[in-house]
Amino acid sequence: MRIVSVVGTRPQLIKAAALQPALRAHHEEIFVDTGQHYDEGMAGAFFAELGLPRPDHALGVGSGSHAEQTGLMLSRLEPVLLTEHPDAVLVFGDTNSTLAGALSAAKLGLPVAHVEAGLRSFDRQMPEEINRVVADRLSRWLFAPTPAAVANLAAEGMVDGVALVGDIMQDLAARVSREVADPGTLCEAGEAVGTSLQPGAFILATIHRAENREPAALRAWSAILADAARPERPVILPLHPGTRAALDRARVGLPDGVRVVEPLGYRTTLALELHAAAVLTDSGGVQREAAWLGTPCLVLRSTTEWVEAVAGSDGRMVVVGLDRVKARSELDRLAPAAQARVLAAARAADLRLEPSGAAEAIAAGLAADPR
Repeated sequence: MRIVSVVGTRPQLIKAAALQPALRAHHEEIFVDTGQHYDEGMAGAFFAELGLPRPDHALGVGSGSHAEQTGLMLSRLEPVLLTEHPDAVLVFGDTNSTLAGALSAAKLGLPVAHVEAGLRSFDRQMPEEINRVVADRLSRWLFAPTPAAVANLAAEGMVDGVALVGDIMQDLAARVSREVADPGTLCEAGEAVGTSLQPGAFILATIHRAENREPAALRAWSAILADAARPERPVILPLHPGTRAALDRARVGLPDGVRVVEPLGYRTTLALELHAAAVLTDSGGVQREAAWLGTPCLVLRSTTEWVEAVAGSDGRMVVVGLDRVKARSELDRLAPAAQARVLAAARAADLRLEPSGAAEAIAAGLAADPR
């Protein structure tokens, strides 16, 4: 088949890197980058690091409101699809690029394939939830990563074209897991963040969701990070440009003990996740990676679409929202200072992460028209 793949953000580049070898072994791919994450730090360096080819079409949409981004993507995607005449359009995840790719294809009568179909937080205040629901409704192939996602689709009346394939991001994480388990990678990660790091002697935080950029939310998670940081255990915070701008607008400062760094590469981030005492995040991708690596994780959201990651974590992953008291209590339980270094070292030594097989399953599934 001739397939147009649409990406636009760092997580989508990770998913594309995991899928492309299998996809291109069986199909012809035209690779389109909307430019939703548009600067070198957020996306550009990922192409080289992940071995991705430069896109066949770079739309250069950049930042803007949801309406501005989606509208520009629609207007710039349509001529690409008209020129390329694909048999299908493949979209990933739940971003504005996902929505625009699915809408553009559907308007032109082109079949849509959705990777990570069926995920639901059941919170319609999240822009990502709207994008997921619409993309699923427009898709012919619904590649679900988890049994819960399959059940969600069935509950909404979607059964045809649904395939449980596993988590595409696990394939890439498994591919590089042995490399990041080597303690030497933590030395390299320390160079990237500008400080010396030891296993279990730091906490990693990532915060970027729209709901966590509101002034009250900024103050709430800043207080959580203040409680987590200690002189002997700093919090490393790779700061998303949108979050940085929100902090500046609200005039919210970050506490002492929080080391702000620029967005990091994939391998560096994975190494920090593995060797940290704990991870604090609102990212769906980081949640899953922490679960696979066995790292304690506090989810700084009130809901999560990755319910299996929480349920299967043996209590190592907890949804705390922005509850400062709960976050402090759970962090003390999951990453006690006296044991964190030993636990982190043992976790890395015992890491055995297997691929999910999602990439091959998706490539094979595309070859069979479900309708």
